[in-house]
Amino acid sequence: MDNNKLITLENVFKTYQMGEVELPVLRGIFLNIEKGEFIAIMGPSGSGKSTLMNIIGFLDTLSDGAYFLEGEDVSRLDRDRLAEIRNQKVGFVFQFFNLLNRTNAVENVELPMLYGGIPWRTRRARALQLLQSVGLSGREYHYPSQLSGGEQQRVAIARALSNNPSIILADEPTGNLDSKSATEIMEIFRKLNNDGVTIILVTHEIDIAQYAKRRILLKDGTIQQDILPSTGHERRATSD
Repeated sequence: MDNNKLITLENVFKTYQMGEVELPVLRGIFLNIEKGEFIAIMGPSGSGKSTLMNIIGFLDTLSDGAYFLEGEDVSRLDRDRLAEIRNQKVGFVFQFFNLLNRTNAVENVELPMLYGGIPWRTRRARALQLLQSVGLSGREYHYPSQLSGGEQQRVAIARALSNNPSIILADEPTGNLDSKSATEIMEIFRKLNNDGVTIILVTHEIDIAQYAKRRILLKDGTIQQDILPSTGHERRATSD
């Protein structure tokens, strides 16, 4: 077994049932992701980008195929076990931040740890440390309405890191930000990746995708291109 292999998708299909109509979204995805990669998933609207990310992050289930996480076939696990793995291994960052408005920054960051049963003193110390690491020293007790969009996204990143996940999934994380804030957020992702965190990013913006070390282009639910930009080498979109 390759100890560096993190995620393997084998011939993954996803079809939604809309009344009597079947809507195929993913049509036979083969994908290998190694620990420590920084990947941008791109493609036009309706190409399956967010569906693929939701399956990787256990927010949705596949219709057919197999999903291996660190060698374990997670496509056969029940909902409770998937939720447990998600809480332990995956952090999410979304376009609209998804912060609780009546909860200040440090309390927002503490939430995943609260659900994980971590004692208050431990989670407060970690939340404060994470907010400092994303450049929010002095803003820890501000509420979302008192923070800029870029600052809110920093809180969301700190929250995503609270349970020390091995994977960060970011769905259009700069979509609601101005260019300066977007650059600052992407620099945080770059630093996290340099520290060993695997980052999988969905974006339609070329300049944002350029931060990634690997770019995957989806179209009509299939992988059209899988490129390592630094080398120009294109990976095969089939299993090894």
